[in-house]
Amino acid sequence: MEDERRTEARMLCADMVEIRWRDRSGKHCKATALLEDISPSGACLQTEAPVPIGSDIGWDSPKQFFSGYVRYCVYREIGYFVGVEFGGSTKWSERTYSPQHLLDLQKLVAKGKSTGPTRPRG
Repeated sequence: MEDERRTEARMLCADMVEIRWRDRSGKHCKATALLEDISPSGACLQTEAPVPIGSDIGWDSPKQFFSGYVRYCVYREIGYFVGVEFGGSTKWSERTYSPQHLLDLQKLVAKGKSTGPTRPRG
């Protein structure tokens, strides 16, 4: 199951990626996945089929190859959510890969707090 004790904030995103992994028998598998969120040390992918926990997994972006292993795979109403912890050679940054849609919730919340609530003048 998901480990919610994260040391880094994850950025919400949406981008299609072609993932590759090996199943328990060693067979090479691939599928299209939706990149749901990403941080320097991991990501969450949405897939139509499960990916075995512990599998080595990877995908390419234009400037970087991502690799890691599957920490969890859970089914929710719209598909399987696959948590990936990046391996030692992979670390995400916006400079090397910027998903098609990217949202930093911490910045959004901080911006809302700095502007404060608005009051009608009267």
